[in-house]
Amino acid sequence: MKDFDLRKLPEEFYQDPYPTYRWLRENDPVRRMPDGSLLLTRYADVSAVYRDAKHFSSDKRREFAPKFGPESPLYQHHTASMVFTDAPAHTRVRRLVLGALAAPPSETVEAAITARVDALLDAAAPHGQLDAIADFAAALPVQVIGDLFAIPAARRGPLRQWSLDILTALEPTPDAAQLAAGNQAVTGFLAFLADLIDARRRNPGDPYTDTLTRLIQGEGYDRLSETELLHNCIFILDAAHETTTNMIGNALEAMLRLPEARALLAADPEQMRPALEEFARIESSNQFGNRIATRDTRIAGTAIPAGTPITLCIGAANRDPAAFADPDRLDITRWPNKHLAFGIGVHMCAGITLARQEARIALSRFLARFPNYTLAAPPVRGGRARFRGFRSLPLALATHSHS
Repeated sequence: MKDFDLRKLPEEFYQDPYPTYRWLRENDPVRRMPDGSLLLTRYADVSAVYRDAKHFSSDKRREFAPKFGPESPLYQHHTASMVFTDAPAHTRVRRLVLGALAAPPSETVEAAITARVDALLDAAAPHGQLDAIADFAAALPVQVIGDLFAIPAARRGPLRQWSLDILTALEPTPDAAQLAAGNQAVTGFLAFLADLIDARRRNPGDPYTDTLTRLIQGEGYDRLSETELLHNCIFILDAAHETTTNMIGNALEAMLRLPEARALLAADPEQMRPALEEFARIESSNQFGNRIATRDTRIAGTAIPAGTPITLCIGAANRDPAAFADPDRLDITRWPNKHLAFGIGVHMCAGITLARQEARIALSRFLARFPNYTLAAPPVRGGRARFRGFRSLPLALATHSHS
């Protein structure tokens, strides 16, 4: 543990990072890495930095230029995405994006998600098994966001892989193949979106139900520039996949180990709302956030020089006993639950409402149909440190005995 380096992670860390997080939190909560960056693992420190946009910047141009190359598609995408920008640009883009995402009425989205979930479960039922990731948790967000953006069904095929490739490049140390795949994905995604946006400009959809039309039209006298529009569409489509896929997959796997929690949720679907927050807390889809100190400051008594890169360890903060009683225990009735899985402050996840809605409906409908599901084969972890989820989760489906 003493020689822990985020850029040289051992294989066992990808399987279970929590013992490492615990050791760091207790022994070295403001950890200086060999490259001079800091890793924070305590809830109080992580949440304080998240809330302080004045002292801690989200702008990644300085960090990403050497990582991706300043002319690369990955650099151009990630530095134009609102998640990696500061006010005032961030404030303006976020307002326009949130306005567009809020366009369809909630009950319309609820009905559409429910129909998509039921169709996926109907397709799996005759086989008696499914891969909970490929056939369900990853398939659902592609369809939901595809519907919101009115992307023709026949053109949705590459979206999931593009998202995975672009986000995998954000790992602490992506290799040459991952960087090449990420750059190709950005290039492909941009061409796809340029074509889609051009068609939508010529033939606009209903701005009350079509998120892409809303994004193109903007609000009042303000609208996104072409660069902002393209790259934030990529960001929305990526984020919509990643967080929700991992949230659903992690929850289905967790319930395998807690039959009493599963029985409670199957009997009372209303309990899914607090349960979802607990699933997000104990296995956060996104394990890391990043900031850069804008001026000399201090964290927990440690002097932080201006320009210091800081990694916020969400996965460690969400299991801090100073913030959560018995933090390593999954308690689906835990409330209040002020976890940091979606971030906090001005950069709090823009798609949080949609992610919660998708996960709640997906898990509730799954349990209603297959309350006694079991593992069909060992699950395979995703092999990434920043985004924690499964690559594969094969389940055998058992229906109600009276069905």
